[in-house]
Amino acid sequence: MPDSPSTPMPDAAEPARGMRRLYGNKPFIFLMGLLGAGIFTVGWGSALMSYGGHTGAAFQVISWKVESADEATVTFQVNSSKPAVCVIRAVDAHHVEVGQARVEVKAGNRSVTTNVDTVRSASAVEVTSCREQASSE
Repeated sequence: MPDSPSTPMPDAAEPARGMRRLYGNKPFIFLMGLLGAGIFTVGWGSALMSYGGHTGAAFQVISWKVESADEATVTFQVNSSKPAVCVIRAVDAHHVEVGQARVEVKAGNRSVTTNVDTVRSASAVEVTSCREQASSE
């Protein structure tokens, strides 16, 4: 009998051989699975970052007004370092799109007012996106 639990018995088998006999290749398979999961996580994270839609153009709706059954007006601010194209959408009370417009905005901090033609009366007008465009220079 050994003096303490940490002292191996003189006739004890090698731990590596015993571990291999007990677990086989399971630690190797576990490490390969862990490596695969890590690669998947990094790939998924980079895809989310690149498709996230952050283009550097910040926008904020200041006001909107339904002028008539076939027209709405929106005023918004855009702050971008390059020229941007903004998409404006008008929706009715059931959140069905009733009008859409695209507006080109010059670089810088700009306040823009534009009209959106609608097929019927809108209940809300929103700026859905502003994306910076490559400069033509």
